[in-house]
Amino acid sequence: MDLSLDNVKTEIARLREEIERHNYAYHVLASPTISDKDYDELFRRLLALERQYPQYDDPNSPTRKVGAPVLEGFRTVPHSTPMLSLDNTYNETDIREFHGRVVRLLGQSAFTYLCELKIDGVSFAARFEDGLFVLGITRGNGVEGEDITEHIRRIPSFPIRLRHPETLEVRGEIFMPKSAFAQINAQREEEGLALFANPRNAAGGTVRQLDTAVVAKRRLDAFIYHLLDPERYGLKTQAQALDYFRELGFKTEPHRALCASVEDVIAYWRRWTAQRHSLPFDIDGAVIKVNEFGLRDTLGTTTHSPRWSIAFKFPAEQKEARVLSVEYSVGRTGVITPVANLSPVALAGTTVRRASLHNFEYVREKDIRLGDIVVVEKAGDIIPQIVRSVAEKRVGDETTLKPPERCPVCQGPVGKEREEDVAIRCLNPYCSAKLKRSIEIFTSRAGMDIEGLGERWIHELVENGLLKALPDIYRLDRERLIALPRMGEKSVRRLLDEIERSKGNPLHRLLTGLGIPSVGVKTAKELAASFKDLGRLRAATAEELCRLEGIGEEMAGAIRGYFQNPAVQRILDELAEVGVNTKEPIEQASDRFKGLTFVITGTFENYTRDELRNLIEKNGGTVSESVSKKTSYLLMGENPGSKAQKAALLNTPIMSEAQWQEWFKRT
Repeated sequence: MDLSLDNVKTEIARLREEIERHNYAYHVLASPTISDKDYDELFRRLLALERQYPQYDDPNSPTRKVGAPVLEGFRTVPHSTPMLSLDNTYNETDIREFHGRVVRLLGQSAFTYLCELKIDGVSFAARFEDGLFVLGITRGNGVEGEDITEHIRRIPSFPIRLRHPETLEVRGEIFMPKSAFAQINAQREEEGLALFANPRNAAGGTVRQLDTAVVAKRRLDAFIYHLLDPERYGLKTQAQALDYFRELGFKTEPHRALCASVEDVIAYWRRWTAQRHSLPFDIDGAVIKVNEFGLRDTLGTTTHSPRWSIAFKFPAEQKEARVLSVEYSVGRTGVITPVANLSPVALAGTTVRRASLHNFEYVREKDIRLGDIVVVEKAGDIIPQIVRSVAEKRVGDETTLKPPERCPVCQGPVGKEREEDVAIRCLNPYCSAKLKRSIEIFTSRAGMDIEGLGERWIHELVENGLLKALPDIYRLDRERLIALPRMGEKSVRRLLDEIERSKGNPLHRLLTGLGIPSVGVKTAKELAASFKDLGRLRAATAEELCRLEGIGEEMAGAIRGYFQNPAVQRILDELAEVGVNTKEPIEQASDRFKGLTFVITGTFENYTRDELRNLIEKNGGTVSESVSKKTSYLLMGENPGSKAQKAALLNTPIMSEAQWQEWFKRT
């Protein structure tokens, strides 16, 4: 499809926004909203457009990132070398093309591949000094991650002391065995807590726990698969490295295979596609690596991934089921989503009984009818979805699905906000379903982080009339809570303590919890850091908002529209009245850096990156994660990443640690 330049720009912006939204749901909320395959297609589409139209280059594009944003509550630590992601594919043709590229780049075919199973978990790096474990880091954004040293210490299979006193860094995958996952979900169900969708989400949620006692109870495991600078230890191949890991005391995934040809690689993948569910842990594909380290050096890496490796993912398993009935769910903004109830079908290790139909345009395009036999798959082994209806199996009594004429929850009016919209919404501002979802987002970990106020209790409180708006959370008291079934004295006290504690959260958490259109964690932090006070933000003009990095005219308009809504204004006024903090706490020593934006890269002798960030912010400056035309200075330590190259291209002033110290004294 040919696009005009204006349409190209719009499409690139749309793809970036959609990918960032999925990144937030996956990495921050641990609740994926799209399959891996569909995400990869979006990513490839954006990457292709950016390469074709370099005039729309943006250092904040998700194609420049690897992995997740660094979360609040953990010390941020730079990686010694970036943790790159892998290119991936789902088909054999791409694997043969990958092999052809490797042969072309090497100018030879005399090499082997080491195939390993791709563990579906959380990537991490671990450093050892003289054989002692000293630091564990999540992948984070690939350049820096979260310090999870104490979490890793509580993984039973992970060695705290190596069998030999080596100084090294390894990388691996933290995962949760299926048996531990089943046990935890059974316990959470008893306690009325939301269930984890799969072992990967459970592992991700566990390593984000600030209470390491919880980590110790959850039976995490870890496999090691990568060693930095392997030649230093006399190793020449990946196979030797895996043997060396076991010699040191690490656990490795045992089902690897040395392959002499691309056909052997494909045979390995086919075998494990069929046998994947036989293992006691989840896998989502195979990782194909050039075995010889010397050849890897020749092949090198791109900014995003190594050229010597590729992830060969499994296709989604498909089964047939019958559409028995259709229900409707109502989201925070009133969007009504049809959900199909299916005849039970075993799929990807679980029994599937429901699948989202997304919207009525999707139903029409797929021609899905009540009573149809449909093909169901679990996209990315997580989200059940209907691929197509099997029209040839119709018997004549199937019925066409029609949009509801009233809201299925409150019986209020429904319609489209704009004629061009696909979504049908409940138009009743007091719909209880919209309220429940709003409260879930408000109390989530990324928002106000109110432990114990989960989906079940939110439902109870709304249905019993105790919560009619967000501020009512802070009006709950012991007498009304203790009267609820299954709510004991201890639970009431703990919940009220959590609610009281949340009043003191910084402004950016409140902004995240409010669910402002287009505003995720990162943008919430930018807004809070810039305006410092909710009152100032509410009064901000579109022009003032657009001055912030990452906020364009469309997003600024959405933010302005949100704060101008009278219903929102009432909620914000009431939240302030019940004592919720509306300021971003920064102890500012001076305003000497006011108006300056800094980017930090590399490691420093006399500062941690957090210390530099605090110094800058306390003196009125702003710290950004990426270099752009708005960057005033790049502070560069040892082993800088790609930010240094970007700064050089943009002629951004670069300061070394010594120059920074001298400048800091003088200004």
